[in-house]
Amino acid sequence: MWRCARLIPGLALLLLVTAIPQLYAADNKTEQDFDSYKLRIDGYWFYSTPTGSFQGAGGNGSFDFHRDFGLTSYSTFTGKLDWKFTRKNHLFFAAIPFYRTRQFVLNRTVVFQGVTYDVGLSASGSLNVLGLVPGYQYDIIRRKRGHLGIVAQLDLFDVTGTLTTAAQVSNGVLHAAQSSKGSLRAPLPVAGPDVRLYLLPNSSRLFVAGNVLGMYFFGYGNFVSTTILSG
Repeated sequence: MWRCARLIPGLALLLLVTAIPQLYAADNKTEQDFDSYKLRIDGYWFYSTPTGSFQGAGGNGSFDFHRDFGLTSYSTFTGKLDWKFTRKNHLFFAAIPFYRTRQFVLNRTVVFQGVTYDVGLSASGSLNVLGLVPGYQYDIIRRKRGHLGIVAQLDLFDVTGTLTTAAQVSNGVLHAAQSSKGSLRAPLPVAGPDVRLYLLPNSSRLFVAGNVLGMYFFGYGNFVSTTILSG
């Protein structure tokens, strides 16, 4: 998640509200779109700050990414292949990797996957997440200077969390090496609006783009992802 996760949904919605009137007002001549293409590959860099906790199978203990793991922000990237098979229809596929390993000292006793890790032990934790995202986009409004579309996609997450301690002496007590690992595969369908607006009337060099994608999963909560880009 982004450090400014609370601000991004509001910023993305503001971008949508600002862009829609401009797209409606744009001329509808037969001039070529600024983003006219059949196949496009995009790559994006961003700064990620994952939050939350990893639960053991059957509720058998957990460890928190910040409280126990001390997980901090780090750089990652995403790649996207977009096939625009008609002027308003897209099929796309994206991949988003999150890999992070950290050495830390446990500041409390942690139980994870039935294994107890005592306070004061030097430990190694890893969080590995691979997101694969197939999806479809339809551009409701498409003009030379941008589009307003609707996106439906399936976020396929493969998540693995590992906690390991080597054999060591802590507070005068010998502790044997221990390790435990949990994994989760979760398909999350999401949908929502997507917008791209080229800011200069006769140039494609400067643009803003954003989306707000989410889904309510009944009693299990909701999942929302947002993106804001500029170029």
